[in-house]
Amino acid sequence: MNFIDSLEIAAAILALLIAIIGHEIMHGWIAYKYGDTTAKNQGRLSINPLIHIDPFGSILVPLMTYFLPMLLGAESGFLFGWAKPVPVNTHTVLRNGGYNAAMQVSLAGIAYNIFLATLTSIILVSLAQPSEADSLIYIFAYLFIMKLLLVNVVLAVFNLLPIPGFDGAHFIMYLSLKYKMNAIAEFFVKAEPYGMIAIIIILVTPLKIPLVIWPIQSVLQLLLN
Repeated sequence: MNFIDSLEIAAAILALLIAIIGHEIMHGWIAYKYGDTTAKNQGRLSINPLIHIDPFGSILVPLMTYFLPMLLGAESGFLFGWAKPVPVNTHTVLRNGGYNAAMQVSLAGIAYNIFLATLTSIILVSLAQPSEADSLIYIFAYLFIMKLLLVNVVLAVFNLLPIPGFDGAHFIMYLSLKYKMNAIAEFFVKAEPYGMIAIIIILVTPLKIPLVIWPIQSVLQLLLN
């Protein structure tokens, strides 16, 4: 591993932390706007990464998705992970804002990731690709912006999938309740314990190509063009 590779890994780690921590904080912040002080009272609206790190989702999963393909002889994989979920008192949110508020809380993290991805894509297309003659600061900055774009697109795509326990499923659940389709909401509630199994199946099988890889590529192409 050369020095540029080390810079790329450092840039990827920093990008992941910004993406996943901001994602969770946004859930708590929107809930706070509807009177739920749970996350604020527990100090979870802080940007301190130590209170948001999840050993499995923030460390093990990113290591597996990024380095495992390299160990198998392929290029580095995509970087995916999550932080500890910010606590939200759904009853408070529903009482003060109804199902629309609950849907806003569900989509808040995705909106954050899409905003960051859009912003970084604008910056990236205006930057010249670094060369060996450029300073290490510029090389790191370029790599960081590139990784921040990729990580945020990956998180947005994954969380839009209707996987039980993830944001897309939460949105569909509250949308279903709003229009009295209780059976759909009940399905997602019952299936939530199996959401992690669904994620693992997607990551280790060819399902990741149509469900994840193609949407990621399409969004990146859209943003960069």
